[in-house]
Amino acid sequence: MYKRLLIICISLSPLFPQAQELRAKVTVSATRVANNVNRNTFQTLQTALNNFLNNRKWTSDVYETNERIECNFFLNLESTSELNVYTASLMIQAARPVFNTNYLSPIINFRDENITFKYQEFQQLEFNENRVSGNDPLVSNLPAVFAYYAYMIIGFDGMSFSSHGGDVFFQKAQNIVNNAPDGRNISGWKPFDGIRNRYWLAENLLNSRYTLMQDIYYNYYRKGMDKLYEDENLARAELLKALEQLDKFNTENPNTMINQFFFQGKSTELIKIFSKASLADKSKASDILSRVDVTNAGKYKAELK
Repeated sequence: MYKRLLIICISLSPLFPQAQELRAKVTVSATRVANNVNRNTFQTLQTALNNFLNNRKWTSDVYETNERIECNFFLNLESTSELNVYTASLMIQAARPVFNTNYLSPIINFRDENITFKYQEFQQLEFNENRVSGNDPLVSNLPAVFAYYAYMIIGFDGMSFSSHGGDVFFQKAQNIVNNAPDGRNISGWKPFDGIRNRYWLAENLLNSRYTLMQDIYYNYYRKGMDKLYEDENLARAELLKALEQLDKFNTENPNTMINQFFFQGKSTELIKIFSKASLADKSKASDILSRVDVTNAGKYKAELK
């Protein structure tokens, strides 16, 4: 009976649509682009990018509709001296639901400043992970960047739910890095393009020296954030352990991209959580956070006292 039911389920499964992984919203801003450019081009590009992210099946995993990952992309364009060629910054934000709550915890909040691409209205956004660069690197660069961050978002989400659960997607992102478009004015894919770019994020996530960081993400979300509803004190203790691990990681691996990446968009969340802690834990959290998240040190010292 069980086998028969299994066969029936398998045979019928294609009749049921499988939701894509992302629930992405892409906004394209062209306020800095010269007025002589057809403004409809940017609305068309925005629609194309939304379809590119939301209609593509990025993994072989089955996602329910309510499991799709909430994310936002803000592409801010500037024109160049070359026809149909633009430079842009891209803000990527993704959030992860906390168990038994309506709260979405920020898991990615990053600005990529190094994007140059070529686009004409109604041009197809094509991406092939086996041939990332395509015939024209400037045409291929924009879909390669968005595909890279799609895999990163899915990877970070997976890593937060299971130990090393994002590795396969980080490897796909690294494959894009290794085969990325290469040409004039294209940057962000090489180690010498800076210390905070697409190359270094993928490298840090897959570097065996930095595996503790993957454990930290898992511990922070599954042992900490997801337990806040059922036992706030125990969950806060686990979150403090995650911060202690971060402190250790930062001491052993100063100035890595992944450590700073963790804290972007998290200061408000951390302050809210530890403002309810005991004086001793509040003080310990403040000390650690001031060391490992120097940008927000003043906020931690003022709010956690």
